[in-house]
Order: sequence, then structure tokens, then C-alpha cells
Amino acid sequence: MTTYARRPGTGRHAVNSYNTVGLQTKVFSASPEELITLLFDGARAAVIKAKLHLENGQIAQRGESISKAIDIVDTGLKASVSKEKGGQVAEQLITSYDLIVYHLMQANLKSEVKHLDIAEQMLTTLSDTWKEATQK
Repeated sequence: MTTYARRPGTGRHAVNSYNTVGLQTKVFSASPEELITLLFDGARAAVIKAKLHLENGQIAQRGESISKAIDIVDTGLKASVSKEKGGQVAEQLITSYDLIVYHLMQANLKSEVKHLDIAEQMLTTLSDTWKEATQK
């Protein structure tokens, strides 16, 4: 029987690689509606991670998670809104995304979980509304 020496960290690397492939598969096979859902899920996950890092005093990791959430909201969700097709609803949605980004930035600047809570709640509400609208 052959045994293999396990290098430290290789298990975590394998899991991360597997997760990356799984996410890529979801993205490449997703409809436009499903892509928006994935963006909501990613933004919410980043906010939850930021809250954990804030609680644990991990400033750099908190900043990275908040930056990731801002990027998803600003260059993913907000950028996907069509002002021409959406009219007033699109404008209100863009305003909501701007407000989420504001709260994320305030959370990072002030180290206050209340801003992360607000951003997470807004993302959850918008995500739930999106899922309901796209299921009909």
C-alpha cells in the first residue's frame, strides 16, 4: 500500500479549486436572471464575511470583504440595470444600490456593524424581490 505525504494546506487548496470550478460551471450555464441571483448571493456572502471579520478584529480581511461586496454591487448589479428599459423603477434600483455602497463604505470607515446590517438587509430584500419576480 502506498501512502502519500500530505503537504500543509493542500486540502484547503483542493476545496477552493473545486468551489471555483463549481462556481464557474454555474456562471457559464446560467441565464441572465440566474446571473443576477448569483451576484446577489455573492454580495450577501461578502457582507456576512465582513461582519465576521469585524467581530474578530480582522481589519484587512474586513476591508477585502467589503471591497468585494462593493465591487459586486457597483460593477455587477448596478451596471446590469437598464435605465432605458426600466425607467423610474431602474432609477430607484440604482439609488438603492448607491445606498448599499454608501453603507458598506461607512461600515469600513467607522467599523460599525450597523451599516453592514443595513446593507445585508437591503440586499436580502432586493434579492428576494428579484427571485419572486423572475419565478413568475
